[in-house]
Amino acid sequence: MKIFVINPGSTSTKIALFDGVKCLWTDTQRYDADVLGRFGSIMDQEDFRYGEIKKTLDARSAAGFDAVVGRGGLMKPIKGGAYRVSGAMLRDLKAMTYGAHASSLGAPLALRFTDGGKIPAFIVDPVVVDELADEARLSGLPEIPRISVFHALNQKAVARRAAADLKKPLAECGLVVAHMGGGVSVGAHERGRVIDVNNALDGEGPMSPERSGSLPVGSLTSLCFSGKYTLKEIQKKINGQGGLVAHLGTNDLREVEKRVAAGEQGATLVFKALAFQISKEIGSCAAVLKGAVDAVVLTGGLAFSDALCERISDRVSFIAPVLRYPGEDEMQALAEGALRVLTGEEAPLEYV
Repeated sequence: MKIFVINPGSTSTKIALFDGVKCLWTDTQRYDADVLGRFGSIMDQEDFRYGEIKKTLDARSAAGFDAVVGRGGLMKPIKGGAYRVSGAMLRDLKAMTYGAHASSLGAPLALRFTDGGKIPAFIVDPVVVDELADEARLSGLPEIPRISVFHALNQKAVARRAAADLKKPLAECGLVVAHMGGGVSVGAHERGRVIDVNNALDGEGPMSPERSGSLPVGSLTSLCFSGKYTLKEIQKKINGQGGLVAHLGTNDLREVEKRVAAGEQGATLVFKALAFQISKEIGSCAAVLKGAVDAVVLTGGLAFSDALCERISDRVSFIAPVLRYPGEDEMQALAEGALRVLTGEEAPLEYV
C-alpha cells in the first residue's frame, strides 16, 4: 500500500513515500527565513508549501497513493491513534485555536493530496495526545491543572516496538518510555495508554538540552518579580535557553561529552545531573505503574549517547530491563499509523 507522508517543520517540510513499512524515497525541503517571513502566520504558508511539495512529486512522477498522512498539530486534547482529517480538525488548526506551530500544516496539506477526497487523509499521535489518569491531572493549585504535551508520536511508536521485542501484546505491557531530545518527556504506559507524562514543553520533568525542566517554585516566583526579566524572557529561560544551554552555553550533547572527556568539572557535573534527573523521572513513572514495568525504554536523539544511557541504566535497571531505540523516525511512525488503519488493525478515529 502506497502511503505519502508529510511532516512540516518550522523551516522545512519532510516528505516520503512508503510501500507498506518500506520507505521508497524521502526528501527534505528547506526554506529561507526571508521567504517564510513574508507570510503573516504559519497557516498562511499552506499554499506555498503545497506548491513546493507538488514540484517534488511531479519531478518524481509520484502518484497513485492509497493514503496520505500528515504530522498532527496543535488541537484540543485527544487520545492516541490515527485520525481522519475532518472539517472540525481543519477549523481548529487554521484558526490556531490551541496555538501556532508548523506541524499544524500537516493535516491541511495531507488533504490536498487526496485527489479530491478519493483516498483517506490521516494524522497520527499529535503532541496533544491526552490519556492522563484523572489523579494525574491535578497539581497543587486548582488554577493550574497539569496538561499532557509530549513526544506522543515517537513514544507510542517505540512502545509498540518494545512490546514486539518483548513478545508481549502492547495491551498487556507496562512500560516507562523516556524520549530524550531537545526536550525530555517520560511517560508511564499502562496497557497502551499513557496515564502520566511530564509536560516537556512548559517546565516539567528533567532538564534537557534547551529546556529547564521543573524548577523550585519559590525561587522561580522571586525571579519573575525581580524586575530583571519580562514575561517573554522568563518563558525563553524555561523553553529555549534552559538546561544545557543555560549551564554550558550549548545544546549539543556531543560537545558536552567532549568537554567531560577533557576533564572540565562543570560539564561533568551538568552531564551527571542530566542523567540523574531523567532517572528520577523514570523512577516516578515506575511508581505510577505500581512497579509493574516490563521495560524501561530510552529513545530520542540523546539515546545515541552511550555514556548517558549507561548512567541512566545504572540507576534504573533495578526497575526492569532497559531497552534502547536511538533517534526519532517520525516519518516511519506516521506511515505505520496510517498502515494500521488501511490493514484493519485499528479503526480510524474521528476528531469532532
